[in-house]
Amino acid sequence: MLAILKKEINTFFASPIGYLVIAIFLVLNGLFLWLFKGEFNILDYGFADLSAFFLLAPWILIFLIPAVTMRSFSDEKKQGTLELLLTKPISQFHIVLGKYFGAFALIIIALVPTLLYVFTVYQLGDPVGNIDMGSTWGSYFGLLFLVAAYTAIGVFASTLSDNQIVAFISAVFICFVFYIGFEGLADFASSNFIEQLGMSAHFKSMGRGVIDTRDIVYFISITISFLWLTKLNLNPQNK
Repeated sequence: MLAILKKEINTFFASPIGYLVIAIFLVLNGLFLWLFKGEFNILDYGFADLSAFFLLAPWILIFLIPAVTMRSFSDEKKQGTLELLLTKPISQFHIVLGKYFGAFALIIIALVPTLLYVFTVYQLGDPVGNIDMGSTWGSYFGLLFLVAAYTAIGVFASTLSDNQIVAFISAVFICFVFYIGFEGLADFASSNFIEQLGMSAHFKSMGRGVIDTRDIVYFISITISFLWLTKLNLNPQNK
């Protein structure tokens, strides 16, 4: 598994992909949070608060993570190297985990520089340090779990076709449904149960600074479920 993980990370940074993903994520967030006028601009908001970032980041990641994961297995299928990979003396689940953690690590690397936002807003507070750190760290914690779930969905989508564009669109659609689709359906049906099936409700719950085990179990369940589905798709006869 570690060999595949290292191969994935080396592949990302041996080509422009890794650098491009990190740059796009940081540039888009930077433009919306600090330069563009609007509801996401922290300086216009008037409060030492990072809620705009945690509102914006899931939507950027809903496109960025599928762009990272779309080649995970679809590229192997297209080049005809998937069969060779599956014959190696390593379990299919370890292959899936290697691909998964390679993509997950890249997104985490992209998130690390955003900690500068915390320092900046901390310094901009009046008085200095007037920021709700509990809510901030809770939101970061929730963002990590959201990234984990998005990445699992993206890796699964890459097994659906040998076409990377199809894998990308499939991952974006599934991520969209799980993040906001259930919330929209819950509003229509006035059902709290349906709302709890979506990621948005659990992410927002963590953003309040209170880490509930139900939220953690939810994200872990989604992540494991899609990784398991990925393994099944690699060897359809085992379904």
